Amino acid sequence: MDNNISSSALLDKIFTITQNLYKEMSKTDSDAEDDHNTIYRLLTDLGRTLVNADRASFWKWDKRSRSLWTTAAVGAGRITIPEGTGLVGKALAEKRAIVTNDPYNDPDFNSDVDKKTGYVTKSILVMPISDCKGEFIGAYQAINKLGDGGFDLEEDVRRLSLAAFICGITLESDSFLDDSRHDKLTELKNRMGFYSDYDKIYSKILTDNENVRNISLFICDIDFFKKVNDTYGHNAGDAVLKHVAEHFRRNSRICDGIYRWGGEEFIVVLPDTDAVQAADAAERLRICIMESVCHFEELDIKVTMSFGVTQLDSSKSIEENIKVADEKLYTAKENGRNRVIL
Repeated sequence: MDNNISSSALLDKIFTITQNLYKEMSKTDSDAEDDHNTIYRLLTDLGRTLVNADRASFWKWDKRSRSLWTTAAVGAGRITIPEGTGLVGKALAEKRAIVTNDPYNDPDFNSDVDKKTGYVTKSILVMPISDCKGEFIGAYQAINKLGDGGFDLEEDVRRLSLAAFICGITLESDSFLDDSRHDKLTELKNRMGFYSDYDKIYSKILTDNENVRNISLFICDIDFFKKVNDTYGHNAGDAVLKHVAEHFRRNSRICDGIYRWGGEEFIVVLPDTDAVQAADAAERLRICIMESVCHFEELDIKVTMSFGVTQLDSSKSIEENIKVADEKLYTAKENGRNRVIL
């Protein structure tokens, strides 16, 4: 960006970005998440322009994973840090905008990215972003004020407020969408999350004829789960569901998709995995659950699970593929439970 950009050129640049924003927000025929990512990039560029910064990034506070990560970063790739760390974490914790024009002597500045890339950070402005309820959900960060001097806490925050306000609205909408795709009890993705991932990820793998890859899935449920609820109460049943979900998270690959399908049923999707390998993974999970104990209040509750496994057939719909796995799950239940059927 030109350090001596004229007022008319600045306004023209701002109007161009806001026009593109309007076009993106008016789209009706594309994926909401993709739209939001484009909007974040445009808003980040708008904020960078408003405060005349060299770089900028917009951070989302992902409370589910207890991390902060950049939804858009102009001039840098995606960065993820633990919540409560760095200048972004400090701004969110203290609920105030922060400026440092001497970052390398600031104890809250993390210089790791600079060390890796060779970039030299001279000044930083961080502005926390809130939703309509006043709860902070993210932050805007501008880096290296162009021209003489560094960021001004009062003037640059005033300039940045427009981009930050629209970012907050967009992030809140994004959070609502994300929440709708997650199960509140187990924090796994739900059925809506499964279909979203299938459309965006798994179906594309299945239909890629140039790069043939296997995908398998298994559907499973907790044996005699109704008995747990009837014997110990629904709170105990909820504890068992969270217990199972946590073991699935711990014992699955990062690339695997884990979903609460409904009630006591779960689905796990395994990319780059054939049916035999998926059955082996299911067997490991079956043993893990069987040997674990769910501690609830003064109770120690043990459960087992049954599994039906299939490799996805690209000639069938996802519903037909799930039906195949579900029939094998039914066979597992009919043949004594606590087993994997391939």
